[in-house]
Amino acid sequence: MTIFHHTSNYQIRSAVAVNQFYTSNAQELVQLIDGYLSEHHFIPRNDIAAVIVPHAGYMFSGKVAASAFAQINPERRYQHIFLIGSSHQVWLDKASIATGYSAYETPLGQVLVDEKLANQIKESDSVFTFSEQAHASEHCLEVQLPFLQRHLKHIPAIVPIIISTQDINKLERIATVLKPYFTSDNLFVISSDFSHYPNYSDAKLIDSATANAILSQDVNTFLQILDQNSLQHIANLQTSACGESAMTVLMMLTQDHKEYQYRHIMYQNSGDSNYTDHDRVVGYHAFTISRMQSIKDHSNLEAGYLCKADKQVLKTIAKKSILARLKGKAYSPHTDTEALKTKCGAFITIHTKKGKLRGCIGHLADDMPLYQCVAQMASAAAFDDPRFYPLRAYEYDEITIEISVLTPMKRIYNINEFQLHRDGIFMRKGNRSGTFLPQVADDVKWTKEEFFGHCAQDKVGIGWDGWKDAELYTYQAIAF
Repeated sequence: MTIFHHTSNYQIRSAVAVNQFYTSNAQELVQLIDGYLSEHHFIPRNDIAAVIVPHAGYMFSGKVAASAFAQINPERRYQHIFLIGSSHQVWLDKASIATGYSAYETPLGQVLVDEKLANQIKESDSVFTFSEQAHASEHCLEVQLPFLQRHLKHIPAIVPIIISTQDINKLERIATVLKPYFTSDNLFVISSDFSHYPNYSDAKLIDSATANAILSQDVNTFLQILDQNSLQHIANLQTSACGESAMTVLMMLTQDHKEYQYRHIMYQNSGDSNYTDHDRVVGYHAFTISRMQSIKDHSNLEAGYLCKADKQVLKTIAKKSILARLKGKAYSPHTDTEALKTKCGAFITIHTKKGKLRGCIGHLADDMPLYQCVAQMASAAAFDDPRFYPLRAYEYDEITIEISVLTPMKRIYNINEFQLHRDGIFMRKGNRSGTFLPQVADDVKWTKEEFFGHCAQDKVGIGWDGWKDAELYTYQAIAF
């Protein structure tokens, strides 16, 4: 197979994973990827710094990969996308950066390589080189491109890097060189599958341990868990993570920096598909790594998702919903704005103009479009909050409405994973549950433990220490 197309000095790396990992038919590929992406209904985020995504055949891991890419705001303009994976083909004891290519080709078109930047990086440290063999038949970066081509409206130049060493000192050198580029201007796409070839149940156990190690955001913990996995002598387990070196570099870039938050988005293994049995499977995780906003700046959290006009539309919907119920009429809101059709939760908080709470009810699940959720919760907050009598007509012009649009909930297992002012908390124990919005912390001077204690005692009714053995979830809010 010809890898290089030469047109003067313009050198194209041909697609080599077609008809093996994904179809070569462009129309079918578009339908396939768009189908995967449409299965995920997330609030698009502007703060994604990196994703960890699988690279198996789309029939096995495409849905999982899409779950991470779908988190990224498709309107986001990155300057570069750094594609980083671990070599499946050659051993170099260093990293190969694609200085020999002008573009990568897929059935959906070409994606330019920033050759100048790639050469600058290669010249900055001898730990980088260019090996055509490392890239020529390597699939782990190529299979990410069609997802990026379909999801992002603006595709910047890419910087493809294949890491072919596990020497911790060399990985640290790679991270040091890449650190100046790990900024909000660039997206890092880390390519890795997880457990290889154990049975289905063993894969879930091993992959869960590895995921928790990644969520620790600690390089040493991650590497120790991989070692522990290998020492368990699980039948047919060849590796816990084929992208170990790529993920190690990512964790080196984020370690000791509290502004990064790792989120686990989805897990499946090949046994969950219709194409293989449960005897020998491969595991697939999706993670996002976000740069967190100022913990006091709720109004700017994911500001690119809801523009000023979107927020005004939601405020109007909330007011019309309340007014319609006051008049005993039905209200069915409509919108043509795609952002407002995103399925997510929302809380409506009503105050008097003197600042006194008049009602607060919300919906945490992401099972209805945002604009419908706002309409329903506005009506409920005004008339169904059991702490207050129903809103009366003469009060309508005297209320203020705050809307809190919620990000997807994330399960946590330790109070240290919670950040006061940034996160809301939802806790559940048995048939009891309750929540505090992030902005509650702005109105009180509680410690983190007091925040949890008051929620457990006052909202959930499980006692001051009840949170310690309850299910805990965090979320964030766009409040306006």
